[in-house]
Amino acid sequence: MAVRRRAARRRSRRQPDAAFLNVPYDSKYEELFLAFLAGLSGFALIPHATLEIPGSRRRLDRIVHLLRRCRYSFHDLSRVELDPTPPATPRFNMPFELGLVVALAKTQPGRHEWLVFETRSHRIWKSLSDLAGTDEYVHGGTPLGLLRALTNALVRRRRQPTIAELEEVYRDVRSYASEIKRRLRTTSVFEARAFRELVAAAQRSATRRVAALRNVRRP
Repeated sequence: MAVRRRAARRRSRRQPDAAFLNVPYDSKYEELFLAFLAGLSGFALIPHATLEIPGSRRRLDRIVHLLRRCRYSFHDLSRVELDPTPPATPRFNMPFELGLVVALAKTQPGRHEWLVFETRSHRIWKSLSDLAGTDEYVHGGTPLGLLRALTNALVRRRRQPTIAELEEVYRDVRSYASEIKRRLRTTSVFEARAFRELVAAAQRSATRRVAALRNVRRP
């Protein structure tokens, strides 16, 4: 029992390079999702998402558990518009998970840094006015725009990749995503195994492509 408790504590311990991704899981977002994996890996961060944890635990419990382990979280609020599939419904998951992070950061100052992304400038002040005064990182809905936004959001990271290096990592990850779909006979990258393999591929590519990461030891 004592061994299991120690193992559980290690699994729940905060990881300084872990980054929680709060983004839409749908095919129209796939390119931006892959750009997030490539960009975060280029900064020596380790992407995490709720879809990587299977099991019977409630989704909310999984989200809170992941957030407690992560030093960073990245929240894309560009897709909170009405879902056209009847009945037309706004997408509240992303703002809700951001709210959980804000509460966590308030109760544990200095232990978690959260960053907000959008497609268009200033729209967030209309959709979520409580965030007034918070920096927003605008990506314009393109992979290159997202990579540029990440270089601004993570400007204080010690290891700084160039945009050209991040683009190379993104191309590698996009190519590997197509291979994964063929091999796993799936049309989606938003699955536990696909996510795990994509993160590993992004980290390998970043180590090879980003000069600042050549001597970084991955966990």
